[in-house]
Amino acid sequence: MTAVVPEVVSLCGSSRLRDVFEREQRRLTLEGRIVISLGFFEQPRGAAAPAADGVDLGELHKREIDLSQRIHVVNVGGHVGRSTRSEIKHAERHGIAVAYMEPRQDRSPTAR
Repeated sequence: MTAVVPEVVSLCGSSRLRDVFEREQRRLTLEGRIVISLGFFEQPRGAAAPAADGVDLGELHKREIDLSQRIHVVNVGGHVGRSTRSEIKHAERHGIAVAYMEPRQDRSPTAR
């Protein structure tokens, strides 16, 4: 008997959308997927961000994407920011599928 291996999905999008990330992570997990999410969310205005000790969090997230079969873009209102566009480009370059939570406003992942 062969065990079914669940799909691994990385969530991508603005770290300001913590509640939406948590909702999507819960939904995808309940659908039977392994979900990789952000390890750090934006802090409230005026709060100090934790020290990264020389770690490039953007590059770390791209390595998480490399572990995935698909990225799931959390794009509330269809918005995709510059950092997320970079993650989409990275996924496409590595043959990783890209899905969107909502229809995109901009069809070009590299458009500004």
